Amino acid sequence: MAKRLTVSLKKKHAMQVTRVSVGKRKLVYVILANRALKYPWARSRVAYIGTTKKGMARIAQSVAARAKDVLSLHGVREFTVRIITCAPRQNMRTWIKLERALLLTFRHKYGSLPKCNTAGKNMKERDEFKYFTHKRLERVLEALQ
Repeated sequence: MAKRLTVSLKKKHAMQVTRVSVGKRKLVYVILANRALKYPWARSRVAYIGTTKKGMARIAQSVAARAKDVLSLHGVREFTVRIITCAPRQNMRTWIKLERALLLTFRHKYGSLPKCNTAGKNMKERDEFKYFTHKRLERVLEALQ
């Protein structure tokens, strides 16, 4: 007779999904590590800033695709995802402007892009700050800590 295998239930949950009240499908999401990551000028929990026009399903796909990269960062055992939205404007992709403005503000404040962002290293400021203030975006980034 074969020896029976041991079954164990892990104490921590692998994933938790909540229903977030998001009126629009187009949004920006931020992946936050469980600890502060080192950047050239300061520390931040922000590991990735991304955008989607497909809503929550795209966030789940992105998290699944980036999980290995985020969890391979030194000392990171878990992460959370936060959503940032803004009011829509006619004939304008505001969620893309918001993502660019957040990336530029992050780079200005911390000295480089978030660890898991690859695109945008040479990003130049366009008209993003005609729609969003530096001060408000800095406060949003500080609130994510």
